[in-house]
Amino acid sequence: MTLELIRLLLIPPLVLVHASVWGILLANLGYLRHQTAAEPSSLPSLSVCIPARNEAENLRRLLPTLRAQDYPDLEILIWDDGSDDGTWEVLTAEENPRLTPLRGEDPPSGWVGKVHALYQCTREASGDCYLFLDADAELRRPDALRQLVARHTGSGTRVSSGFPRLQGAALLLVSLVPNAILSGLPWPLVTRTQMASLSALNGQCWLVDRAVYHAHEPHEEVKDAVLEDVAIGRYLKEQGSPPTLVDVQDLVSIHMYDGFGAAWRGFRKNAYLLLGGTVPQFVLMYAGFLLAWLVAPMLSGWFLVSLYGLKFVTDRASGMPAYITLLAPVSYILGLLLQLDSALHHWSDRVQWKGRSVPSSARTPSSPADPDL
Repeated sequence: MTLELIRLLLIPPLVLVHASVWGILLANLGYLRHQTAAEPSSLPSLSVCIPARNEAENLRRLLPTLRAQDYPDLEILIWDDGSDDGTWEVLTAEENPRLTPLRGEDPPSGWVGKVHALYQCTREASGDCYLFLDADAELRRPDALRQLVARHTGSGTRVSSGFPRLQGAALLLVSLVPNAILSGLPWPLVTRTQMASLSALNGQCWLVDRAVYHAHEPHEEVKDAVLEDVAIGRYLKEQGSPPTLVDVQDLVSIHMYDGFGAAWRGFRKNAYLLLGGTVPQFVLMYAGFLLAWLVAPMLSGWFLVSLYGLKFVTDRASGMPAYITLLAPVSYILGLLLQLDSALHHWSDRVQWKGRSVPSSARTPSSPADPDL
């Protein structure tokens, strides 16, 4: 088969792929920019639930920003999930009367650690609204919680998924996260369609009304899900509470990783599952990514322009440095290598995170309610 014939066969579908991604991206940016939220006359009581396994350093950054919040009716519950790095000492030394440190060892059989930690927090929570926040977060201003709740109540649904500012090391990899959030899922359609697969959450920062949470107990429902946020987003949509995406970059920062190695290991546990979590789904989706982001720019310079353009828009929308955009092809190549490495580790049951094995047989987002798992 000649190169010219390959070009004739591949370019039309690849044009359609790039055009679709551009359409999703522009629709999502318009969706975020048209959101408005005035602070309600009365704020609901708020429970902030945070999982912490070996998060001593991150908590030293997060806890002062929680202490500084001016939210009127607030409780903070942090579950130390069997840490061995001083996490418990950091929590118990914190002088904040609104903080309740909780502690447990390894999660029960069948539970993923983070899911179990958040579930335990909700057993103690008393607020009318729950905010689930990762321990590597930082609240950027004293009224951050007020504004988070205001944007949640004004989001149009009772579940909202935060789009925070991502910071820290390994931005060549980390920048692919907002790129995927903004160009991978058409958020305006999440609340307008019945397809459960057309939904997700960002587990780093999301809010839900207490009544909705306890009516459906999402953490218990997806207790063995490694990608619990995607599974919860789809499960809650099935139950009639689809999430909305809310831009909270001015309120919340996430310091995801301290180095490239940690970032690679962290993303490795999820990448294969994001591409379906089964061999056929992975092969199909990986082939699509390979064609769209590696082969296409080799076939035509216009695809390279499109690739740079997509990365430029998502990098600017998420506050990434200019040099990250200049190295956009490197990010995409690293992403492809990471997806392959993740698949190989899952197939051989070698995925580890924070000293625990990540079960390759755990529930994937494509089957959030499989009773056999």
